[in-house]
Amino acid sequence: MFEKYKVFETTLAGRKLVVETGKMAQLSNGSCLIRYGETAVLCNVTASAKPREGVDFFPLSVDYEEKLYAVGHIPGSFQRREGRPTEKAILTSRVIDRPIRPLFPKDMRNDVSIVCTVMSVDPDCAPETTAMIGASIAIAISDIPWAGPISGVVVGLVDGKIVINPTAEEEKRSEMHVTVASTAELVAMIEAGANEIDNDTMFDAIMAGHAANQEIVEFINGIAAEIGREKFPFTSNDPDPAMFEAIKEFAIEKVRYALDIDDKLIRDERLQPVYDEVHERFDAEYPEEIGKIDECLYKLQKYVVRRWLLDDGKRVDGRGIDEIRPLAAEVSLLPRVHGSGMFTRGQTQVLTIATLGSSGDAQLLDGLDDETEKRYMHHYNFPSYSVGETKPSRGPGRREIGHGALAERALVPVLPSLEEFPYTIRLVSEVLSSNGSTSQASICGSSLALMDAGVPIKAPVAGISCGLVTEGDRFMTMVDIQGLEDFFGDMDFKVGGTHKGITAIQMDLKVHGLTPAIIREALDKTYKARLHILDDIMAPAISEPRAELSKYAPKMIGTKIDVDKIREVIGKGGSVIQKIHAECNCKIDIEEDGTVFISALNSEDAQRALMVVETIAKDPEIGAIYKGRVTRLMTFGAFVEIAPGKEGLVHISRLDVKRVEKVEDVVNVGDEVMVKVTEIDEQGRLNLSRRDALIEVEGLTPENTVSDAPRPQRPRREGGFRPNRDRRRED
Repeated sequence: MFEKYKVFETTLAGRKLVVETGKMAQLSNGSCLIRYGETAVLCNVTASAKPREGVDFFPLSVDYEEKLYAVGHIPGSFQRREGRPTEKAILTSRVIDRPIRPLFPKDMRNDVSIVCTVMSVDPDCAPETTAMIGASIAIAISDIPWAGPISGVVVGLVDGKIVINPTAEEEKRSEMHVTVASTAELVAMIEAGANEIDNDTMFDAIMAGHAANQEIVEFINGIAAEIGREKFPFTSNDPDPAMFEAIKEFAIEKVRYALDIDDKLIRDERLQPVYDEVHERFDAEYPEEIGKIDECLYKLQKYVVRRWLLDDGKRVDGRGIDEIRPLAAEVSLLPRVHGSGMFTRGQTQVLTIATLGSSGDAQLLDGLDDETEKRYMHHYNFPSYSVGETKPSRGPGRREIGHGALAERALVPVLPSLEEFPYTIRLVSEVLSSNGSTSQASICGSSLALMDAGVPIKAPVAGISCGLVTEGDRFMTMVDIQGLEDFFGDMDFKVGGTHKGITAIQMDLKVHGLTPAIIREALDKTYKARLHILDDIMAPAISEPRAELSKYAPKMIGTKIDVDKIREVIGKGGSVIQKIHAECNCKIDIEEDGTVFISALNSEDAQRALMVVETIAKDPEIGAIYKGRVTRLMTFGAFVEIAPGKEGLVHISRLDVKRVEKVEDVVNVGDEVMVKVTEIDEQGRLNLSRRDALIEVEGLTPENTVSDAPRPQRPRREGGFRPNRDRRRED
């Protein structure tokens, strides 16, 4: 039944890599089940038989599907089935997309869909890079035109040594997580998160990953040579060269004039009449290819910009090759938020707002790894007005999620630990205007907002991008690319980091890959630019985190209790903890290990809640002073609850520093009073003293203090009359 079934085996980082073909999903253009350790991913690629009409781009989609059965979990949603992709799945789809997209023909318009379905997960064998290799194999053996294959690995730095595809335990100790994808000759993609790693170490890690990829690329080429299908022909969507040359001759000077300005709005205004004139001149000459006239104009703009850069060393806005656009940094723009920072680079402007919350505000996760929550979230919004358009907002797309994750990755290494700063942190980067590198501006604005909020980060982080133009063996790089240089260039090499080193890299390419020389130059240029931003722009705005949090931020304190006492603090049906919330105007979160986080709008409420929690969790001690609430009055004294379920008696003789005739003269039900534990009897009952607490805490001088010794009995009058007792009755 499975005549075409084939199995191919190799090893990667000391673990077996097995590829099965010809058994599953035989109706797709290319399919394989790839096993790495006990991780299994089914990868399929399909292509439409005909090109899509009316599009001026290659319609490729990549989907990385997480199935919770892969880790033996049932989804936690109401319907108990997987819903929309998790953020991690979306980010993985983007990582797979970036190295394979440039290898498809740019003039092909057939829809191509790649689906990687994770079916089993071995924590020591990452499904993300397994899926990337599987997708490459599926395309390579299919009949879809492609200039691959590629391979991808993760590079870690464990105990000072570079490790390829670190295990789950090694990942916990690794100083970096760098995904490197490669073709047979070039580095095709870099995605990195690192703990302030220097340029030399990062470069060595990238090269180590590139070397490991060469073996897998050779392995894939062997599979394609044995079972690969012949690539199908397709109709090119490129404009007729004669048509392009005619439009170029007619409009090149007009295009040069329109582009030669640093203001994006003026540039667009200048270009509009050029489009009108070209259509007026050529629509009648090419009546069946009117749609390709705009494509010719796009190619003409690309031609002009690239010739300026390569031949003249000239940039669209007149800057030097390594010159950064005008920069500005501001903080504390919004009075009621917990922290805010705005970073402006030319016509790119991002405002980031920081919000602090309790540990209970952490985001819950339901994915394939052991990460169950996030206490730091970075959200990036790109509204249409930021580029002067009118498109309605439809929520974050893959691009917004990807840029937010990049900024998040850049800042994670400098955030304080939960023990140092027990808050959940949310940053929202609002792109106010965009002319290139908004993700890097959001990194800068986010550092400003965190420091403005008083978050004790280890060091500020700045982000900058490096562009590239290539022609044969020639290449040139430029720092801080704006929109046109991104559109018409070959690379957007984004690097975030501190003075000490790199915290994040994301590399987008439109060519097949980079040489080591280009990578080294990009790292060096972004390092110099990053220091300029940190020292000359961000530091004058705010050089270190504020000493105090905003008065509008919650005040957070923490403690740790015995795990066996958690139930007592929570109470039946949550009754005890809810009572503490209400009485202390606070919020309490308790971790499984007994760590308790208390948040309140003022420190007094937080301290009161802390005292209550510790009183419940740690049995009252003789000599300790507590703040309690009067619950009952008796003729002989008052009962005071110092914590839910923990009540003691304050005898009338210990209610005040002065003699007390009636309990009601000193306290009433509901009053809050300070009391000191003076005795705990054999049955665990508490004897309390308000008098001793007043003396010790408030320093009151005892006046007519009632002695602890029994008072001598007064002589009775005839008839057994006792003056004090009968006087109380008369009252």
